Amino acid sequence: MKVLAIDTTNYVLGISLVDEEKVIGEYITNLKKNHSVRAMPAIESLLGDCEVAPKQLDKIVVATGPGSYTGVRIGVSIAKTMAWSLKIPIVGVSSLEVLAANGRFFNGFISPIFDARRGQVYTGLYQYANGELVTIEKDQNLLLADWLKMLEAKKERVLFVGNDVEIHKETIVSTLGDMGEIGQVTLNNPRPSELGLIGLTKEASDVHSLVPNYIRLAEAEAKWLEQQK
Repeated sequence: MKVLAIDTTNYVLGISLVDEEKVIGEYITNLKKNHSVRAMPAIESLLGDCEVAPKQLDKIVVATGPGSYTGVRIGVSIAKTMAWSLKIPIVGVSSLEVLAANGRFFNGFISPIFDARRGQVYTGLYQYANGELVTIEKDQNLLLADWLKMLEAKKERVLFVGNDVEIHKETIVSTLGDMGEIGQVTLNNPRPSELGLIGLTKEASDVHSLVPNYIRLAEAEAKWLEQQK
């Protein structure tokens, strides 16, 4: 089964082509550039280099958020368009779960971090059990201080991964001490190959009902809803 995986949820643009347990190709950049301009050419280039035609794809896997509102929409829109036109299944995967997969060899909990400003983060808690990544605490948006208090009470080692961890490193270390481990820089980019492998075993979604998972509303939308009340 050939799977095309697409992640445009943050600055990282990730595209991969996975065939069962083999990663055929992978493209990753971590640049502050427009995914709407770069994503499709990256997909075309990767498929071309791997000598795989779109009609040979069996499934599309896409990171559905959280992350940049615009970035999430771009990836989901591309994935849905491709899945619909090729008449193949589509699978949505949490972008936090994809990032957490980088902690495969860590013996403890894994907390992927996306900064959400004003002291808040997008995060969840994951752990590998028998080689499978399992969710311990669902993805959420909350104050980092509250998240760290909850983790402190668990009294377990926690690996923090993500390009935004550096923003909160001092707070994490001062709260958790030796129980909070900051991942190496090589673990901070979500890997599209991990996204593809995760999506291999997940149940497909209806292409029309698959939607982004922002976790929280955009500020403008939240203000509009408040005004309507």
